[in-house]
Amino acid sequence: MTTDAARYDDSGEVPLGGYAALASLFAASAGTFAVLARRRGVRLPQEVPPWDVALLGAATYKTSRLLTKDKITSFLRAPFTRRADEGEASEVMDEPRGSGLRRAVGDLVSCPFCTAAWAAGALVCSYTAAPRLTRLVCGGFGALTVADWLQYAWTATQETAES
Repeated sequence: MTTDAARYDDSGEVPLGGYAALASLFAASAGTFAVLARRRGVRLPQEVPPWDVALLGAATYKTSRLLTKDKITSFLRAPFTRRADEGEASEVMDEPRGSGLRRAVGDLVSCPFCTAAWAAGALVCSYTAAPRLTRLVCGGFGALTVADWLQYAWTATQETAES
């Protein structure tokens, strides 16, 4: 570990090299998309209406929750995480395992806030290349988000009625 990294992390558990690799991958992916889109004549939208921002936001939220907390997607996280606990609504709480890049990926795929940046990046690229299709997909994820909120509201009213 370099001197600067050692000063940053006294315990030696923060995989700064892995984080740098993932950040580089994200930046390279965005750059590759931009170059390919430009070569194919994809034009940036003149504006992004507030409704599309709301759809993209709801879809980003739901996508990040599905990838990081859903039981069904645990097979994607399993090489990088271990099951630590179970949360509300049958969501799972995973914790990263390993070291280096494996640990960094585990940190990413177990954190909905971290994964949201990647999901938003993918959705924005998709919105640029295929706005109609992306709105449809985001509408579906938005509907799931509303359904989740309604499920939580229903559960809360039932718990209030029982007490």
